[in-house]
Amino acid sequence: MDDFARSIDVRALSTEQFVRLLETLHMLDTVGAGVSLTSLSTEVLAGIVGRASKEQIRGIAQHPELRAVFLDEIFRRMSEHFLPEKAQHLSIVVGWRFPDGADDFDRFQTVIEAGRCVSSADCARSADTTITVAVEDFIRMATGNAAVATMFVTGKVKVKGEYAPAVRFSSYFDIPKGA
Repeated sequence: MDDFARSIDVRALSTEQFVRLLETLHMLDTVGAGVSLTSLSTEVLAGIVGRASKEQIRGIAQHPELRAVFLDEIFRRMSEHFLPEKAQHLSIVVGWRFPDGADDFDRFQTVIEAGRCVSSADCARSADTTITVAVEDFIRMATGNAAVATMFVTGKVKVKGEYAPAVRFSSYFDIPKGA
């Protein structure tokens, strides 16, 4: 799957074509065809996001199914890229809110404690910090395709609660580099 994904010239696709390609791959996954976005290596997934235009990434964010697939996949992979040595003595619950355009939010939670990181859409814990960010900006940040500090400075990332852990959050992870 990685070789196939590397061969796609994302820049040659319109936003609609890009979204349709991802819809097709997702559909093939749901029918058990053995093709899955989740099987892409993190580096290849980050590379696709890096080569995609802002409009193409916005197309993912505005597509209800692909939006959910990408958010779920990023949060699933978060523990794989967690650097426990950077957060050994940290205990924090980060709430995530992603505006959905209908006066509501997609919500996730990341819990870092005892040298472990677990993320989920189950928001059962009380958040120390809540981060609100547009899905397209989050996808770019989480794949190493946007500067986290710039997102904070420009107000694209909003923080409610403890500010310092939100600012330090990305330092607890080995953010992927696109391939």
